[in-house]
This record gives sequence, C-alpha cells and structure tokens, in this order.
Amino acid sequence: MTHTDTTGTEMTAELVRELLREQHPDLADRAVRLGARGWDNQLWRLGDDLAVRLPWATQSADELLLGEHAWLPVLAPDLPLPIPVPQRLGEPSELFPRPWIVTTWVPGEPADRAPVTRAAPAADALAGFLSSLHVPAPGTAPVGRFGRGGSLSRFSGELLKTLDSTAERGLIPDPAAVRAVWEDAVAAPEWTGPALWLHGDLHPANVLTADGTLCGVIDFGDLCSGDPACDLAASWVLLPDGAVDRFHAAYRPAADAATLRRARGWAVRQALSGILVGDAGVHGRHGGKASWGPPAQAALRRRVATAR
Repeated sequence: MTHTDTTGTEMTAELVRELLREQHPDLADRAVRLGARGWDNQLWRLGDDLAVRLPWATQSADELLLGEHAWLPVLAPDLPLPIPVPQRLGEPSELFPRPWIVTTWVPGEPADRAPVTRAAPAADALAGFLSSLHVPAPGTAPVGRFGRGGSLSRFSGELLKTLDSTAERGLIPDPAAVRAVWEDAVAAPEWTGPALWLHGDLHPANVLTADGTLCGVIDFGDLCSGDPACDLAASWVLLPDGAVDRFHAAYRPAADAATLRRARGWAVRQALSGILVGDAGVHGRHGGKASWGPPAQAALRRRVATAR
C-alpha cells in the first residue's frame, strides 16, 4: 500500500524502514505497518510500542511535528492520561525531504469508532487531563492554527453560513436553537486570563477509549495557548448524556459562566464540522469520514439541551 505526500514521495513501509536505517538504525529491524492517515500526518506503527509520524497532506505539517517534538516531552510527565511522546527526530534527507518523528504508541480505539459509555469515569478522566494541561504557557508556545484558542467572533460569518447550508440539507433538526447557542457564545465576555496550554483539537478521533472510558489523547499537532473554552467544548463532544455536569464539577479551577458560554460556541463549531465530514463520508466524498457524523450529531443535541 502506497500513499503520496505533498512532495510527490510514495509513502510505504519500505520508505519508513529506509529512513530508520539511514538515521536511527537501532530501530530499523522493527515491524512496520500503517497505523492511520490523518489530515496532516501519516502514522506508521513501529513494533508494539513506537510509531513514526510523517507529514504528508499539508505543507504546515512540518511545523506542527516540530512543535510536538519540542513541547510534548515537557508536558507529558504532568498529564494523567497517556499521550504520544516524541523519542527521536528525523531530519529531511534525499529519501524524504521533510522532518519526521518517532513517538511512543498509545493503545486504545478512537472515540469516533468506540464511544465513551461509562459516563462518570470518563468525565473524571477528561476533567483531570484538562485541569493538568490548562496551565499558563510560556510566550514561546505555538500560536493556534485557524484561530484556535482565540476569539469566537472571527468565525461568526463563516459559521452562520455553514449552519444555514447544513440546515438546508436536512442535517440539523433545529437550526434556530443552534444559532441561539452560537450567538450567546459570541456575546459572552472574552477570556482575560493568561494564555493556557491547549490541545486545540479534541474531537472524537483524537481521543482513545478502552472499557468504555478514556485511555489516551493523541494528535497534538494543534497544541497551542489561549482561551481554555476551546478545549472545554470537549465535555459536550466526547462525553455521553448526563456526564457534562460531573465534568465541570471536577474541572479545576472551575470555569466561570462566560467561559462555559464560549465553550458551548466552540462545541457548536466543532459539531458542525463533524456533521459535514460525516456526511461527506456517507456519500463517498473526498475527506469524508462517516464515523464522525453520529458523535457530532449527539454533541450538537447535548449542547442545545444544556443551553436551554
């Protein structure tokens, strides 16, 4: 199986082995197999406990991988859930003209395919993870892509157009209620605290589950700093019905009312994106992933219900 990256390089298990032989020969004899293809990177399993991440679909993936390599070893020791920790850096070469990394492998199933079913332990696990991650970030921390961690108001025009078009296709049962949640979120006071460390992209495909609860968090390519509301949206996105209140009771320091309003807005934005990606997957369109639709629909329903 081969996949071509943005430079035209054919990405295969043999290429991964050649890169390892060239730069990290002590790892070159391990079994190599494709693990996953994300928006920015491909993940190749390396034996049982490691993985190789190579940029492939976007030009920005190089910078994201280098950010993971720089910061995740610093953050990982204080986080209560396993995350992929970079172990080695691969330099651009004639074999592959982009940087790449070797990380630890985090076992588990992505939550879009194996949703959380045990509400209480999952709420506690997510709250513990975000309470530990959301600490003041240094001034050298990465800036969020696509406005993550920043002001919601910059997205209003785009989001309302997306909401209208999604409703016209019959994908949202109550667009007026969704619009009300969004408008309330945009009207909430802005974050005035310090810029906190954020995962930046806590959707179900980036969280792993086992035995019905959370067991790991992956894909920190959008690691950045800013308003914690961006990450707190995950309580509606990842947790089943009846778990949101427990999450917010366990999260420390407790989020104020304005932050929760903004978090609901981030959750609306994320859910609309997931619904569209899921619909594209159902209809076989490029970039679609059918497994994203059901959790996004459930998240949107939960958000509207809690706002009421």
